[in-house]
Amino acid sequence: MFSVAIDGPAGAGKSTIAKKAAEELGYIYVDTGALYRSVGLACLRKGTDPADKDGVVAVTKEISVQLKYVDGQQRVLLSGEDVSDDIRKEEVSMAASLVSKIPEVRAFLLDLQRKLAVTNNIIMDGRDIGTVVLPDADVKIFLTASAESRAKRRTIQLREKGEEADEQAILRDIIQRDYQDTHRETAPLKAADDAELIDTTEMTLTESEKAVVDCIRKGIERK
Repeated sequence: MFSVAIDGPAGAGKSTIAKKAAEELGYIYVDTGALYRSVGLACLRKGTDPADKDGVVAVTKEISVQLKYVDGQQRVLLSGEDVSDDIRKEEVSMAASLVSKIPEVRAFLLDLQRKLAVTNNIIMDGRDIGTVVLPDADVKIFLTASAESRAKRRTIQLREKGEEADEQAILRDIIQRDYQDTHRETAPLKAADDAELIDTTEMTLTESEKAVVDCIRKGIERK
């Protein structure tokens, strides 16, 4: 099996770009952030503070999280319920950042992520894929962009969906999440030593996709 690890901060376009690359290469796409969002959503639904370690750990003992693929598209199941749309809300994003700090939550989801890589050619994105989840991945990419460009892209994305979006508020959330993700004790966000850095600040989506696919193809050729 051939595995690709794509890491990077919130809003860098990892999911969109990784999904497109997987389609082009015929690989399975795994959005690990969706798994943490599911745990965050479960906490919010139960009224549990996502920053309350004991409370969150108790929630993980009451739920199951699974991935399934329908027509090649990843769907996320929380205790059997398809929550693929619900987990994309902004409040769930912040909750995911908080629960991802908890070692027990990361351990809860680790086996699921690794099993997918054993049985499929995959492109997996997240924040600690190349450093923790798949340290032996065939290709590692750290995808980033300035906080300002990420906020602008997210604002456009939300408005295109017909949702209200305050770009400055989104920027503040991104900066806060960057801090939380890079300063957590367990598996902090950072580039693996052998990762290829791709900065998409000045790139269009098409250019970003091409840069990632070209990087992966070079890795396939090396193997």
